[in-house]
Amino acid sequence: MKNRIYKYFSLVTLILFLPVLMQAQVKSKTDLEKAIQNPIANLISVPFQNNTDFEIGNFNRTRNTLNIQPVLPFSLSKDINLITRTIIPIVSQPIAESETMSGLSDISLSAFFTSANPCSVIWGFGPVFGFPSGRDLLGSKKWTAGPSLIVLTQPKGWTLGLLAQNSWSYAGESLRSGVNLFYSQIFITKNLPDGWYINTAPIITANWKAESENKWTVPIGIGAGKLFRLGKLPLNVQAGYYNYVIRPDYAAKWQIRAQMTFILPKFY
Repeated sequence: MKNRIYKYFSLVTLILFLPVLMQAQVKSKTDLEKAIQNPIANLISVPFQNNTDFEIGNFNRTRNTLNIQPVLPFSLSKDINLITRTIIPIVSQPIAESETMSGLSDISLSAFFTSANPCSVIWGFGPVFGFPSGRDLLGSKKWTAGPSLIVLTQPKGWTLGLLAQNSWSYAGESLRSGVNLFYSQIFITKNLPDGWYINTAPIITANWKAESENKWTVPIGIGAGKLFRLGKLPLNVQAGYYNYVIRPDYAAKWQIRAQMTFILPKFY
């Protein structure tokens, strides 16, 4: 199983990093800070986000999720861009007191139509699709789709925004439960000198099919990071801590998040 995970990781990494071999156009530091903090910027980026959840269920086990999240922009016209954000999760999850299952979970793809000439309020909307790529207990075994919306603003030194989407299942294995899932993320970033920043980006979800006391998952937390260069390649590194103040009975109590984002040159 570990060999299979390494193959997934190596293949995706090879495909995504081919553009690095081409000449990059250097942006100003301020423009780059604003772009990397904007989830729908006209910029190719590849975040590797690792989430470790602690004290899960009655056994106080740990779950680890590595999300590979490539962002690709496409110019549809002089006025409209299409920004695609894919999440490829590789999970190691407890399934019993001493058993763990590892592998690929369900892949999701969001496509945002956004203005090519944004004003002070930046927005994007479009569909989100979920694919039943997860094996056994690591995925829903359902095809899902729904709407997605993102709104943000970037006053001097700040980024303030909200992402919200809801997905419903429309096909898949009939013996598995249907999906009706709300997903949202609030993101707030304050830039500091020398490329440093502090931020919070809690992911708030609601499973509308769960019982009322187990519907919502709400974390609060804080993180910090720094934007610097690895040679000519811009690199954004951050880490954060989140505590689940509202959670289902079986969910984790707290989380450590670490993320490394590579910013790549456009190759088309």
